[in-house]
Amino acid sequence: MDLNLQTHTEHFSSPLYLESGRLLETYDITYETYGHINEEKSNVIIVCHALTGSHHAAGIYKDENKAGWWDGLIGAGKAIDTNKYFVICTNVIGSCFGSTGPISDRPHTQEKYRYKFPVITIKDMVKAQRILFNRLDIHRVEAVIGGSMGGMQALQFGIHFPNFAKRIIALATTYATQPWAIAFNKVASEAILKDPDFQQGYYDPELLKERGLTGMAIGRMAGHISFLSQESMAEKFGREYKLTDGLYELFGKFQVESYLEYNGYNFTKWFDPLAYLYITKAINIYDLARGFDTLAEALKKITAKITLISFSNDMLFKASEMAHINETLKSFGKFSHRYIDIPSDYGHDAFLVELDKFENHIKDALDGN
Repeated sequence: MDLNLQTHTEHFSSPLYLESGRLLETYDITYETYGHINEEKSNVIIVCHALTGSHHAAGIYKDENKAGWWDGLIGAGKAIDTNKYFVICTNVIGSCFGSTGPISDRPHTQEKYRYKFPVITIKDMVKAQRILFNRLDIHRVEAVIGGSMGGMQALQFGIHFPNFAKRIIALATTYATQPWAIAFNKVASEAILKDPDFQQGYYDPELLKERGLTGMAIGRMAGHISFLSQESMAEKFGREYKLTDGLYELFGKFQVESYLEYNGYNFTKWFDPLAYLYITKAINIYDLARGFDTLAEALKKITAKITLISFSNDMLFKASEMAHINETLKSFGKFSHRYIDIPSDYGHDAFLVELDKFENHIKDALDGN
């Protein structure tokens, strides 16, 4: 059976009331689906994307050659098997790939939101998705799965919509964003804000798609350092020097420097800087315990079976943070959960790269093992 990749956008004219007390008067949500939904709509899996991800989680568009960010995991016969499941991945509100965000047009005006876009939270992202699924007449799903910011969403689904998913599978995430991660986001935001070409948020988006944004590239380089690890950098690059550069040239580069430059500057041509600021803000203020007395009180709301997967050398969201969720669940006797720490030297991005190390754990969780 083919992947049956389809892309849709839904428009909502009723306001979305946000955690901050503000609202989005109207909004759009773009999403992708894979596989085929059964008559009872009982075979649905929700996949949630990370910070710079999108709804394009699997397959290849006709006019492109780059597969979706979890293509190795989603498809016929894969861990998230589209022969069995109907998979949905939405682009979160605040992003820049079709769902409403800071660079979208404000209702009833000829202007873009820019700084008039309200601060959104991970909970807001999840609430908007839940409204979408209601429209699609999907009220109960097999699982919600995500890594990094996607894992934050998966856990929020479990807490705030406890009867929605049978299973929650969260990878490489945390219960509350810690100072280390916030610090990396601060470097990125300062680099963006201080770049004259950012024009205090009033830049031309089309111009940035052509030229990029230097400040954002620098911030992204810092981000990439947090996504990897000392070991993965040593294995990937070693101390190899760029062959066309002289060792004693001041601006000669090691291979790792070229890698950071390439990824940093290329990134700024396809991801919007205001969206980056808004989504990193949502990540910074993410805290599962907000609105509850303790983390335990929040996690007690979850009725789904939980699978937690961490990676041993994750610098951004340390394995100890996932272990803390596990210990908290154990502390009040919630036994319908599993915690697996994957031995890995890759770093945070292992959840995107080292699929062979955890795909069987996802398959087992979906099979009820």
